[in-house]
Amino acid sequence: MNASPPSHLLSDALTSCARLIDPLSDFPPGFQWGVATSAFQIEGAAQQDGKGPSIWDAFCEKPGVIADGSNGNVACNHYLRLEDDLNLIASFGVDIYRFSTAWSRVQPKGHGAWNEKGLAFYDRLIDGLLQRGIKPYLTLNHWDLPQALQENGGWENRDTVHRFVDYAQGMARRFGDRVASMTTHNEPWVISILGHETGVFAPGIKSLASALQVSHHLLLSHGLALQGMRAEGARMPMGIVLNLSPIHAATNSQADLDKARLDDGKLVRWYMDPLFKGNYPVDMLEAFGAAAPQTQAGDMANMATSMDFLGINYYTRSIASADDSWGVAQGGRRLTDMGWEIYPEGLTELLLRLHHDYSLPATYISENGAAFDDQPVDGQVHDLDRIDYLASHITAVHEAIQQGVPMAGYMVWSLMDNFEWASGYEKRFGIVHIDYDTQKRTPKDSALWYRDFLTRQKALRQKKAPLSAEARG
Repeated sequence: MNASPPSHLLSDALTSCARLIDPLSDFPPGFQWGVATSAFQIEGAAQQDGKGPSIWDAFCEKPGVIADGSNGNVACNHYLRLEDDLNLIASFGVDIYRFSTAWSRVQPKGHGAWNEKGLAFYDRLIDGLLQRGIKPYLTLNHWDLPQALQENGGWENRDTVHRFVDYAQGMARRFGDRVASMTTHNEPWVISILGHETGVFAPGIKSLASALQVSHHLLLSHGLALQGMRAEGARMPMGIVLNLSPIHAATNSQADLDKARLDDGKLVRWYMDPLFKGNYPVDMLEAFGAAAPQTQAGDMANMATSMDFLGINYYTRSIASADDSWGVAQGGRRLTDMGWEIYPEGLTELLLRLHHDYSLPATYISENGAAFDDQPVDGQVHDLDRIDYLASHITAVHEAIQQGVPMAGYMVWSLMDNFEWASGYEKRFGIVHIDYDTQKRTPKDSALWYRDFLTRQKALRQKKAPLSAEARG
């Protein structure tokens, strides 16, 4: 349990973090600040109002796959607490709220009939955000594929590509006049590798060939969905979100350097090259050999369909060790509750590398945050480590901007503690604490710090606006 620091120490810590960022008054005009969540992790109401099961509902039923044996049936009960949660989001002064729609809530079987009650929930969510002056950033797929499609082969089946395009077009017709942004997929690497190679995430398959075929279908469905939504007349910015990290060799040995190149290919280039260069990396096709995906004529061109933005989720760097002898503690850095090294300079490094190697569109940090063992003390949560984490990573984003990277926004992961996938409810990423027994929401010190930081940023933005207008005159 966190000890409650004396009030003067808390004040000093907040002031120190403020000094770290306050001079950064030159974020680009229109730079957006926000918070992010995903449907399965917070909504609950798993069997309510016609929602169908997703692969994560099915996966949670398997013994031993979720650390605490839990599921997403209730989660943060966001489905039933929507208005209160919208007011909570608005209280932090964010520009944008990134959320996902649960495919099986709006289209229970992943094809065919739509569920009006599910669609109406997202109508209320989107309209509620707009009424509060917050831009809705909608993600179509944050891992929770309808179970009915999985039973027909899931993302390994090329037909799922076309079902996703139909879904995307339906969502564009329903919400395209109100959402400020549409993301196709969140972290296809996770769906592919953790879901289909290591099997530690839904649907729990363990096959490299399956994982690579899934990655191909995800990227293909992304490109075709962009085309399909635009054909429906949708004009909001559209893009994809990737989880990316710099890969460092554990030593200067040739074996470790070769492993770093391979790991970078699997995490970064396997997704970035098709999207921005229209081809898979040749060295990775050679490395994967017979496991490489089956493709059809025109696939690569469709995958490289022009997008309006790229979202990047960043948490830490990765270390490549040919003999797996490197342990994260060897880096000498502080670790989060996930056992991840805190390495903010890796974010600047990553952004500069991507800007150099690819012609980036507007780029967002769509997730960035840390899990710590947060416990309330006298009704407060003093998460100074999280404040330091966020402040140092925002500073890293600013450094990338100063060096020419076209950054458009930054979003904290996550708005609230939630169902953290295979970790269940044991890991807390939120800037709002959730008591899962009572569903009480308690903004942590990090939420209050972020609110105050955004207040300062908006004041700076307003102060600069008249000067910009005068300069244009």
